[in-house]
Amino acid sequence: MIFVIFFDKDIDFVTYFQETFVNFTIMNKKEIFAIGVMSGTSLDGIDLVYVKFLKNEYSFFEIIHAETVSYTTEWKQVLQQAMHLSSDALLDLDVLYGKHLGSVLVDFISNYKITKIDFIASHGHTILHQPEEGITLQIGSGVEIAKITQQKVVSDFRTQDVKLGGQGAPLVPIGDELLFSKYDYCLNLGGFSNISFKKNNERIAFDICPVNIVLNHYANKIGLEYDVDGNIATKGALNRSLLEKLNTRAFYNKEAPKSLGLEWVQQEIFPLIDVIEEDVSSVLRTFVAHIAIQISKIIKDSDSVLITGGGVFNSFLMQEIENYSNIKIVQASDTLINYKEALIFALLGVLKIDNQINCLKSVTGAHKNHSSGVVCLP
Repeated sequence: MIFVIFFDKDIDFVTYFQETFVNFTIMNKKEIFAIGVMSGTSLDGIDLVYVKFLKNEYSFFEIIHAETVSYTTEWKQVLQQAMHLSSDALLDLDVLYGKHLGSVLVDFISNYKITKIDFIASHGHTILHQPEEGITLQIGSGVEIAKITQQKVVSDFRTQDVKLGGQGAPLVPIGDELLFSKYDYCLNLGGFSNISFKKNNERIAFDICPVNIVLNHYANKIGLEYDVDGNIATKGALNRSLLEKLNTRAFYNKEAPKSLGLEWVQQEIFPLIDVIEEDVSSVLRTFVAHIAIQISKIIKDSDSVLITGGGVFNSFLMQEIENYSNIKIVQASDTLINYKEALIFALLGVLKIDNQINCLKSVTGAHKNHSSGVVCLP
C-alpha cells in the first residue's frame, strides 16, 4: 500500500518534518505530575505548584495550578524565632511544621481536584544555614507530609550537599540549566537575591545580597507587610555613608560558591543600619540602591536576564536595577515570577527519584555532583 502526502508548494519541508518529529516525540514521552512546595526566608507564604513534566524533556513543562498560602501571624512569629530554639524544640517544630504543610497540601489537592500525583517535592523552611560549620536545617518533616497526604515525598534537599563540603545552596541553578538555558543570567529576588549563569561551560551560582528579608523587616516597623511598589523608599533620602558601609561587607568580595542566611543579616546588616539611620523611608531608599549596585556588578549591560521572585513587583527596585545595570528588563509572566522556585523544586524531585544529578559541585562547592534529597513513602 502506498500513501501519498500532498504539500502546499510554499511549505518548508525541513521545518515541517522537524516539527512533526518533535511533536511525535513529545506525545510519546512519559508524563510526570508533581507538586512543588517552597517557603522562602521572606515569609511571604507557602508556594505550591502542580506541574507536568515530560521525562527527559524537562523544558516542555506546564504549570497547571499554582497558589500561595499565606502564613498566620502565629506561624510567622514561630518561624522568625525558631533559630533560637533548643535542639529538642526544633525536632518538635520539624514535625509540627510538616503536619502544617501536609494539611495545606491536602487542601490544595482537594480544591483543584488533583488526581494524578507521582510525588510531592518540598523544600521546607530554612531555620539555620551555616554551611561553613556544617550546619543547615530546613524544617517540615517529609515523613509527616507523606503520612498526611498519602503521597510519595522528596524533601531535605540541602543536607547531603553540606555533608559533601558544599554550601547546600543555591539549588535552583540545575533548573536554570535544564529549563531556562536561553537566558544569559537567571536572577531571583526573594528574601535574598541569587543568580546563576554559564561560565567556562560550567553553571555558576551564588547568593548576591539580601533583598526582601531586609526591606520587609523595615516596612514592618511602620506597620506595613511590605513596601508596595517601593513607594516608601522613593520618599526617603539616600544615606551615602550607610550605602558605602553596606557595600563594603566582606561577603561581597568572596569568590563563589557562597551563600547567605538570616544569621548573617542579623549580625552584619541590621546592627549597621540601626546605628546609622533611623528614618525607615531612608533605610529603604538606601538599601534598594545597595541591592541594585550589588546586582549590577554581575549583570551589567546584558539584556538577556530572567528575573523572578517577589522583588520583581517592587517597581522602584526594578527601576534602580535597570539604571545601575544599564539594561532594559523584559518582565516574565506573573506565574513564573511567583512560582519559579517551587517549580524547580518539583524538578529536583524528578531528578532525585530518577537518581539523576540535581546538585552541581560548580555551584555549591561540594566534592562532587550528586543526587540530593530524601524520599519518604506514605
